[in-house]
Amino acid sequence: MKSIPSTPTNGARFYKCALQVNPCHYAQKYQGQKQSDAPNRFYPILLKKCEELGIHIIAITDHNEVGSIELIKKEANGTGIWIFPGFEIESSEGIHVLCLYNPDTREDQLRHFLGELGIMNTDQQQLSKKSFSDILNTVQGQGGVTIAAHVTGDKGILKTLSGQARINAWKNKNLLAVQIPGSVKDLPVEYRPIVQNKDPAYKRELPAGIDLALAVVNAKDITTPVDLQDPSATCWIKMSQVTVEGLRQAFLDPSSRIRLASDPSPEEHTELISIQWDGGFLNGTTIRLNENLNILIGGRGTGKSTIIESLRYALGLEPLGEEASKTHEGIIRHVLRSGTKISVLLRSYTPNQKDYLIERTIPNPSIVREPESSKVLPIKPVDIIPRLEVYGQHEISELTRSPEKLTHLLKRFIQQDESAERRKKELEHKLKSSRQRALEVQNELKRVEELLSSLPSLEEMLKRFQEAGLEEKLKEQSLLVGEERIIKTAYERLQPLQGILVDFSRELPIDRAFVSERALEKFSGKSILSQINGILEKLSSDLEKTTAQMNSMLESTKQNLDIVNKQWQERKKQIQEEYEKILRELQKTKVDPEEFLRLRRQIEELRPLRDRQASQKREGTELAQRRNQLLSEWENFKTSEYREFEQAAKRVSKGLLNFVKVEVIFEGNREPLFDLLREQIGGRLSEAVDILKRQEQLSVVKLAQACREGKEALIKEFKLPNSQAERIAQANPETFMLIEELYLPPTTTIKLNIAPEGQEPSWQALDDLSTGQKATAVLLLLLLESNAPLVIDQPEDDLDNRFITEGIVPKMREEKRRRQFIFSTHNANIPVLGDAELIIGLTASGEGTGQATILPEHIGSIDTTSVRELVEEVLEGGREAFELRRLKYGF
Repeated sequence: MKSIPSTPTNGARFYKCALQVNPCHYAQKYQGQKQSDAPNRFYPILLKKCEELGIHIIAITDHNEVGSIELIKKEANGTGIWIFPGFEIESSEGIHVLCLYNPDTREDQLRHFLGELGIMNTDQQQLSKKSFSDILNTVQGQGGVTIAAHVTGDKGILKTLSGQARINAWKNKNLLAVQIPGSVKDLPVEYRPIVQNKDPAYKRELPAGIDLALAVVNAKDITTPVDLQDPSATCWIKMSQVTVEGLRQAFLDPSSRIRLASDPSPEEHTELISIQWDGGFLNGTTIRLNENLNILIGGRGTGKSTIIESLRYALGLEPLGEEASKTHEGIIRHVLRSGTKISVLLRSYTPNQKDYLIERTIPNPSIVREPESSKVLPIKPVDIIPRLEVYGQHEISELTRSPEKLTHLLKRFIQQDESAERRKKELEHKLKSSRQRALEVQNELKRVEELLSSLPSLEEMLKRFQEAGLEEKLKEQSLLVGEERIIKTAYERLQPLQGILVDFSRELPIDRAFVSERALEKFSGKSILSQINGILEKLSSDLEKTTAQMNSMLESTKQNLDIVNKQWQERKKQIQEEYEKILRELQKTKVDPEEFLRLRRQIEELRPLRDRQASQKREGTELAQRRNQLLSEWENFKTSEYREFEQAAKRVSKGLLNFVKVEVIFEGNREPLFDLLREQIGGRLSEAVDILKRQEQLSVVKLAQACREGKEALIKEFKLPNSQAERIAQANPETFMLIEELYLPPTTTIKLNIAPEGQEPSWQALDDLSTGQKATAVLLLLLLESNAPLVIDQPEDDLDNRFITEGIVPKMREEKRRRQFIFSTHNANIPVLGDAELIIGLTASGEGTGQATILPEHIGSIDTTSVRELVEEVLEGGREAFELRRLKYGF
């Protein structure tokens, strides 16, 4: 088994512990069984079994005896298994107690401790002269820790004692842990309420955030190595150092630090493993992070914010708030500085465990590598951890001022669907294309109608020429104009076909790289898929032949038209000669034949436009129908998206029951509409904007329709002022199309229960809350339902202090089991009541060095003495200040 360091640099972690292991002679001495092995054989087998089962810590608890401990410690040396030396004794009332001491406690010290407990002859089975209460107090004074053994069995506190004596023993302030055989829910019904702290007579006062008044551990008597396989023989205890203080802190906070065999294992979640700096304010610094709650502490200017913003920068995340952006850019530019390299190692468990190394040198983009090979991967950090969030100082408070950004936070609770985003973009593109084509048709139709508007007057003039007999005299020349139009039209019919063939030819040959032998090499079904290549190859060949044939056909057609045109030109020449004779005769009169022919030519040019007009009207109708269908699909998409946000809001409200309520407003953000009106129409629109803003429900489709119907419809449907309704109604058709295409994002409203705990809820909307209460509501939302890390710089800056202990800390304790938190803070409640697995103390180096320092002794958990003293000094103002406050409060 890999050796486990006594001071892990990434704080507290779970150790699998067997806390009631007996030496080899125990079975024979106390159970009348034959001793299975000599010590030099028994202990190696025992330790090997521990390695096999992943047991990190064992406690040796022989009855009234400590003689085997040194031998076991010697055998365990180098195995990575830690030994808590101790013993089990029986109080004067007949209650068994496990007494454990620090791993470096010597055998002679242990014998002295036994003597202080009234055990003089360790070879005999005898009761201690001290009561249960005195044993707890004495062991604590010796620097040890106690566990009430098998409390529901023989010689256990709940079975041995009764009445007031049992109540007093159970409520003893020095009793921190009890041993049970399995899970709490499987305890006998008469004992379960006591252990759960639900029996009023036995109820102990609970510190904030503690679920059980007493720590409950599994620690069955181990007499043979096989006994270690029993689930009730071991439990998991979280410590940063394998010490009695580590056990004591675990017993003081069991819901965070103790896990029974029957409890579910911690959930795997994406985690940041470490961060390292080369250059800048944190040059040469490496931090190993814990998978659960990490807290950065230190005075002003020691680098807490620099660490937070370094993570944000390396991971390529943009601040959501404007002020947060300025702060972020300032730290990157002036503190970290150009040329500094930030390296972040992270671990993902989806779909399987894999580590990634993210590197970013200021001011270059981030790159992602495989840690072992240093191979650069073609992905971005966001592809690995899409839900990771980083918030700078006061950024949460800044978010509360934007309902749209609050809605963005709800996306965390919605299953990511890339197809939905693609569908959105596809619909937006189709609507844009339909708008552009509809406008083209409208403009072309308008042009045609303008041209056709002159046709009636031209035809009337032609009629007058005809009445003058000019039609008959110039019949052949007149018909020649129509014939010329026919030949031109024939050539025009070929032009679009030639364009289509050019576009078609660009797509040939068909790209088959995706089914090439190399592309299919990795697929097990390549023998089947390879057939696609042949199918597409044949299609490509056939189409190329067909395209060549069609080009040939078009060229042949043009040549034939050229022959026809040549023949017609000969005819035109002959008619033109006849026309010259007629023209000389007409010169003697006042009639201008050229004007007649010019008129005839104009009419012949315009008459085909009537067919074009009808065709465009049909196309316009078809486009309108297709656009209406697209608009219907667009509305369905927006409604479906809103439903997802609505469901997310309900889940959040349920998860924060009695703390926070969340509601989503459909198309609540109307600013895109107002921006469009100002940009496309301009002028005074303030009253119209205010009226539209106050509308409880607003349909952009109905608004666009009212715009088309005119001023009166806008006044009737939307109560707009007369002059502004008229200006809007006179806008161009494109503006109305843009209005109905608009995407108005949903907005989010949050309400916080400001009533004291235990009273009827008093819900206040975010706008009516203080800055601290607003930030509290949003932070509670951020703590919910995610398996990605959450990084926040000094969240308490904008929080209501009462809610830190009543709402934030309990939710943080619950969620840290399944996700990683990294916070910097000046508030002791967050690391202490939150029971931070890793506390990192930062200090500034000597004057003028421009460097931050992290001392090894300032890294650990609250069970590390030097770390606890640092927390006391930095966050509590020192022991004297803490004691003075305690006295003033009367605690």
